[in-house]
Amino acid sequence: MKAEKVWMDGKMVDWDKAQVHVCTHALHYGSGVFEGIRAYETEKGTAIFRLKEHIDRLYNSAKILKMEIPYSKEEFKQAVRNTIKENNLKSCYIRPLVYRGFEQLGVNPLKCPVNCAIAVWEWGAYLGEEAFKKGIRTKISSYARSYINSTSQKAKICGNYVNSIFAKMEAIEEGVDEAILLDTQGYVTEGSGENLFWVRNGVIYTTPTATVLEGITRDAVIKVAQDMGYQVQEKRTGRDELYISDELFFTGTAAEVTPIREIDNYQIGEGKCGPVTENIQKKFFAIVKGEEEKYLSWLDYI
Repeated sequence: MKAEKVWMDGKMVDWDKAQVHVCTHALHYGSGVFEGIRAYETEKGTAIFRLKEHIDRLYNSAKILKMEIPYSKEEFKQAVRNTIKENNLKSCYIRPLVYRGFEQLGVNPLKCPVNCAIAVWEWGAYLGEEAFKKGIRTKISSYARSYINSTSQKAKICGNYVNSIFAKMEAIEEGVDEAILLDTQGYVTEGSGENLFWVRNGVIYTTPTATVLEGITRDAVIKVAQDMGYQVQEKRTGRDELYISDELFFTGTAAEVTPIREIDNYQIGEGKCGPVTENIQKKFFAIVKGEEEKYLSWLDYI
């Protein structure tokens, strides 16, 4: 994971010199917001997947955390394109970050400046290439997803991810690939960094967005699945429904569409990528590679 340049506050900076002060407010208190975006190599060149939606969500996150981004959305989108060009990448992961910088320490962030950065780098399958076919192993985390009124579920806030870090570390230390978190009432929410879908009797279900981030890949998969003729429903459920589901899969910018073959030592379906998941997975990768004319509006070509 390394590229040549990072965009920082309007300037291209050498990767190794993309630094912040040790007293940066976000470093101490998590007062920042970020996005995860992917760009894919297509026959017509590099294309960013749903750039507009990601930047809209970034600005909404900043609004919720009371940070005014000192660039227009169009300027920020162009900065993303320029950073990819500067690094000569045909496909990449993109990490925009807006954070409170250094002015003073203390919980109150309002006097600290708002700084911006965009990093890009080559990054393959988040959970491993084999995961797309074989599926991954998961566990229900002992850590509950943060209570809905304890923070913001609509903002992709840096500090919120400490909850995910605990869940992820626990999963890895117990020998599985990923965690699934329940909310404080015991209902299923999502993975440490992915939205969750399950399939029963041909119907695709996913958790409501009240207690999870409004995933952009999640939204795409819902629309694509419906276009393919599947019935998709939002539903609150307990862990035991997942155990008896026919298929399970994660979605996210990093995870893309990753099947789940096991939860808590319960085999899901046939213990590999199921047919519904596979169909959606194939359609999704065709879309991001520019092979589906119907969805070309989701691609921002560089």
